[in-house]
Amino acid sequence: MNLAQVEAFLVVAEELHFRRSAERLHLAESRVSRLVASFEREIGGALFERTSRKVTLTAVGASLRDQLAPPYAQLLEAVDHARAAATSTRETLRVGLYATVDGPSITQLVDTFHARQPGISITLREVDPTLEPYATLRRGEIDVLISWLNVDDPDLTIGPPIEERARVLAVAWDHRLAGRPSVSVEDLADEKVALMPPSFPTALYDAIVPPSTPSGRPIPRTGPSGTFHEVIAQIARGLIVHPTVTSMPILARDDIVLVPISDLPPLTLGLLWCTARENHKVRALADVVRSAPPRTPPRRPRLSSSSAAPKSS
Repeated sequence: MNLAQVEAFLVVAEELHFRRSAERLHLAESRVSRLVASFEREIGGALFERTSRKVTLTAVGASLRDQLAPPYAQLLEAVDHARAAATSTRETLRVGLYATVDGPSITQLVDTFHARQPGISITLREVDPTLEPYATLRRGEIDVLISWLNVDDPDLTIGPPIEERARVLAVAWDHRLAGRPSVSVEDLADEKVALMPPSFPTALYDAIVPPSTPSGRPIPRTGPSGTFHEVIAQIARGLIVHPTVTSMPILARDDIVLVPISDLPPLTLGLLWCTARENHKVRALADVVRSAPPRTPPRRPRLSSSSAAPKSS
């Protein structure tokens, strides 16, 4: 048995897909298959059930994953410590975040962390929120992600909340709902909202854009969207409306109005990380977040602009 076998097994156990596992490991798919097969021979039994449609863990595989993941993470952490000690360099915590969630609370968190952990620096990396928001995290390119905590992926750990943000509906300046003091989820059944790509997590999608109203009316999810900037362009042109949150500078435009949604709960922003890659740096950041209660938005969110026509240039 060797570490390459263990790493290949744990990655395939997370992805349940050999091609995606090979991409994460930067290996050929055939190499990953051979590593897993050799590991199964070492164990003396099958760790995965493979069909042309899917890969699933056997009972032996699931038990082995649960027992191997924690010591493997500890091993990686010990190696990180040794490297830092050997080179006498400052450790770095790689934090990913969406441009749509950045704001004063994130700045305060980074400043507080630097004050309490002078031996660890933070590097911030923007993550695309529209395609596969957790892909960068799963590939190991970041250590922790600042994200909405509406997650049901078993390989991810939901960390402590940073703040809550009230719900608003982004509409074009001349949209029929733009002049209202508030709207309800029922109003969305008469509008079109963005259709996110299949790779977008279902739990997060349903939290941001409910699939139906409380009375059971479907909310039309229309044409596919690419980047969030493309979504914004469709909002400004009046092609779609978009349920979102307050405190989003990217939506502070003269041609877009944010109308409070009266009956959607706030979204909670917090830390998210891969369970198998938890380390002392991630735990240190989580401790800083836990030391302060999450911020709660005001009852009546402030609109990003008035319902007046955009100013001419």
